[in-house]
Amino acid sequence: MQLKINYQDSYSRTELLLRTFFGWLYIVFPHAFCLVFLALWSSILQFITFWVILFTGKFPESFFEYQVKYLRWGIRLNTRVLNLLDGYPAFGLDVEDENIHFEVPYIEQSDRGTVLLRALFGWLYVLVPHGFILFFVGIVVQIFAFLAFWIVLFTKKYPEDFHKFNINYLRWSTRVNLYMMYMTDTYPPFTGEPESGEEYDNPSLGPTPALAYDDPFAGADLDEDDDFDNEKETPKPPKPEDLV
Repeated sequence: MQLKINYQDSYSRTELLLRTFFGWLYIVFPHAFCLVFLALWSSILQFITFWVILFTGKFPESFFEYQVKYLRWGIRLNTRVLNLLDGYPAFGLDVEDENIHFEVPYIEQSDRGTVLLRALFGWLYVLVPHGFILFFVGIVVQIFAFLAFWIVLFTKKYPEDFHKFNINYLRWSTRVNLYMMYMTDTYPPFTGEPESGEEYDNPSLGPTPALAYDDPFAGADLDEDDDFDNEKETPKPPKPEDLV
């Protein structure tokens, strides 16, 4: 799984105040209304997926794509509720947010044993330990969000440490959801830290672009027998008759 949320250099005070005092009305309510029905369909697909994997060992690809889109919508909403991003979250399953990158690789073969184990005992060995820790982490997230509100209000900047911590919370909870939805066979780690290649060196920038490389031999017509590792041919001494 990859979850990257860009860090803004500057935040809008107007949007901050609107989201804080009226966000429940014009953001949370309409999106939550739509997501309730999408969550119901997601649960139905999850139930069907369990039986499909149990008999075939495969996660239906169309079901997988829907679940990823459903989770992506929820992430778009949560980033605005926590004031991590400006802008209104878009409606729809097929829309993209340029400030959010969320991808989940499709698994060709699912482990029937762990799927059955999750269905029967996932609440015990996944939801209880992770939920217990995430409960207290969530309290810290709310405290950071409250402090960040005042800091953004006066400075127009979201503290980067708060931003990173809150994103890690979203990443951790998303990993738990993916595991319980049978979308990965990897047990979620007890951390929200990004995996290798999942975080930018500078959170306000995207990944470093590949450096341009000019090939000095581009377009040259080279024979297969050309050997560039050999030294230059040593000139032969002139023949005596050539000196006359």
